[in-house]
Amino acid sequence: MPVTTTENRLEFVFPDVHPDARLFITVHRTLRVPDDDTTYGLPPGLGSFQLTDVGQVRSWAGDWSPGDVLLPMWQAEAAWFSFSAPSDYAFLVRMSVGGINAVTGDDFTAEVDFSGEDYFEVPTQPWLDGFRIDETTVRQFVAMPLGKGYSAAEQLIGVDDAAVRIQVTPLKGETWDRRQAQQQTVADCGETMAPMAAPDGAIAAPGSAMGMGAGGSITQSVAVPIEPKENWAIGAHTHATLRIINSMQWQTLTGTPPHHAPPTITEYQRHGYPWFEWYDDSLARQGSSKFADLGTVKQVGDKHGKQPLPDNPSFPPPTPHIVGG
Repeated sequence: MPVTTTENRLEFVFPDVHPDARLFITVHRTLRVPDDDTTYGLPPGLGSFQLTDVGQVRSWAGDWSPGDVLLPMWQAEAAWFSFSAPSDYAFLVRMSVGGINAVTGDDFTAEVDFSGEDYFEVPTQPWLDGFRIDETTVRQFVAMPLGKGYSAAEQLIGVDDAAVRIQVTPLKGETWDRRQAQQQTVADCGETMAPMAAPDGAIAAPGSAMGMGAGGSITQSVAVPIEPKENWAIGAHTHATLRIINSMQWQTLTGTPPHHAPPTITEYQRHGYPWFEWYDDSLARQGSSKFADLGTVKQVGDKHGKQPLPDNPSFPPPTPHIVGG
């Protein structure tokens, strides 16, 4: 099934499964929350990252393929991922960050682990800001150079593949049609269906390949899957591979300047940007993941006498705006 890069987002379409089976994934720029002992709300998006197919650049690394997608990031820049289906079609999504599962911390495998629930469902999970720690928190995705132990994968499995791989499996078409017919029957009886609301100083790294380290703590849960295994069109799954590269190397590969450096925390506070808290009635996944004992970017730097984060002042978390269905 084709995956295309349009308007700086990934579009997964499954026409052989159902015309409604379309999923958009966007990688958002955002403030890097302080890497300290405080848990912060959800910072807002500050625009989307520019995504470019590897086949469109001048040259690429030997382990890349033309179907891969370049994701340029500044060192110590943070990102979050949003997932939206125009018709609220259901999808099973698995994310490999550096070669480890972003939900469980286990090695990423080709097959879905339904018993271990190494995935999340869209639209129930509209976004993911970091590595899942426990039922209420994630550690923010923060881009860091490889080879120094900053990335989550380097700490857990000793190697990082410098990529984010997103595997998507659609709901079976007949399951979707049956569900839509049932909802229409309820609507015809005069009852109102409540729709789910949609969630509306940088340093250049010496090398081009980047991985994701664990940054500050953010309040966010990952919802428990609700669809039974037999509802998924397992044979129709497809994936996209994002290659994380340093923003300065981006200019060498594409001939275009990188996006502007991310704002500092001081600049962010001066502009008074809002913070958010996502509220819904889905059940949060319980227990801790393997990421719970992970060293954060700051902790790894402290261990080696380094200061990897150019801007990391703590501040009282502002009152978040509540959003959700």
